[in-house]
Amino acid sequence: MTTFDTDKTYTLDDLGKIDFGGTPLAVLGHPIKHSVSPAMHNAALAKMRLVDSRFADWTYFRFDVAPEDLPKALPLFHKHNFLGLNLTIPHKVEAMPLIKGISPDSERMGAVNTLVWDEFGYNGFNTDGYGLKNALKADLDVSLKGATVVLLGSGGAARAAAVQCVLDHCSKLYIGNRTPERLQNVMDVVHAMPGGQTAEAFAIAELPTDLPENGVLINATSLGLKSDDPAPIDVTALPKGWKVYDMIYNPSATTLLKEASAHGLEIANGLSMLVHQGVRSLEIWSHAEVSAHVMSKAACRALNLPPRYD
Repeated sequence: MTTFDTDKTYTLDDLGKIDFGGTPLAVLGHPIKHSVSPAMHNAALAKMRLVDSRFADWTYFRFDVAPEDLPKALPLFHKHNFLGLNLTIPHKVEAMPLIKGISPDSERMGAVNTLVWDEFGYNGFNTDGYGLKNALKADLDVSLKGATVVLLGSGGAARAAAVQCVLDHCSKLYIGNRTPERLQNVMDVVHAMPGGQTAEAFAIAELPTDLPENGVLINATSLGLKSDDPAPIDVTALPKGWKVYDMIYNPSATTLLKEASAHGLEIANGLSMLVHQGVRSLEIWSHAEVSAHVMSKAACRALNLPPRYD
């Protein structure tokens, strides 16, 4: 088996110069150097090839692709037989009109993050909702079915989360954001879905006052990416039985999570969502079982964090 440098960040120029071998996979983004996806996927593939020789030549790479280059990039990856692609910021929405087929969930979420090669192009899927619901169950023992959810944000991640909440039949979904127009866009998507009438918008500065004793708050805003960012809401307004999930995983403890923990609430960050959406992507490509534990361990190692489930 040929050994590749999977820590390297490649560019489109490398596609014509390097033979990426048997069954290549890749994540595309801009910037992308920080991505731990290669570490996660290659660790999972190493375990999978121990029991199935089919994966002997599967390797996952990282490519920096500027947004203006995406229309020419996807045909190039297809030509060079990249079986699967993950898309991250800023490509999830922009790829929608550039691909052959789109799954129903991706259509509702307005974005794709997983592409699968077929003879005529790429088909698109979105594994973010799957990643979120499995992360909530693994980290906080929260099932979206029947739950009361407060969702903060109205970008792509929030939209995926909102769609998943409705698909999984949460009992009540409150969605808050600072920009009314963007918030309305998400509400329009949710209200058009069967069961979506349970969703209600609110101004992010004013949490709903009639919250039940138990529920989950999900932060899908970017507030927390910088260490001096304030929390997007006042967590002291949440009942004591609530749990708080922040999609941000780096830093591992945002201001929101610190304040929620100080208020006595159970918390978790977004690393588990990253892991579980990665698991689902690799399952779609491989049609095989993928270890979330192995992926989580590799992600923690790449981020210099202690293992989470050992």
